[in-house]
Amino acid sequence: MLSDRQRPNTPDTAGIRFPPPAYYVAGFLVGLALELVFPTSWPSAGVRIAAALIAGGAWLLLDGAAMVFFRRAGTSMIPANPTTALVTSGPYRLTRNPMYVGMAFLYVALAFALGVMWALALLPAVIVIVDRSVIAREEPYLEQKFGEAYRDYKARVRRWL
Repeated sequence: MLSDRQRPNTPDTAGIRFPPPAYYVAGFLVGLALELVFPTSWPSAGVRIAAALIAGGAWLLLDGAAMVFFRRAGTSMIPANPTTALVTSGPYRLTRNPMYVGMAFLYVALAFALGVMWALALLPAVIVIVDRSVIAREEPYLEQKFGEAYRDYKARVRRWL
């Protein structure tokens, strides 16, 4: 039996159907719709701004660093493209998915900044969907592509945080 690598015309990707940011955007838009129908008024503006700044800073650090390390390795950040290198340094020492964690921080920052508190209630569902629809496809692909190196990395570093 031929492996995926040996099969002609088999794409070298994880088979991600939708761009991962789309899941975060969809969850946020549902939260925005709920906010319009069932408005919230908490927390105070000062608390919201502080939380937005902290979460926004975490997003910049995680996603910014992850992008730098991907570029240095010469591999694509877009999961629909082939992965050419296994990145395990920088923020990838803390989490196997710093870009997805970073997107969650951006989501939180926007929810607080715009006062869309319903979006926060939906974030756990968004994370579960990303975990099952995206990461569950990426991990077997990476394991098949990088073998023992990826299995060792997976054993050392958590999927999220």
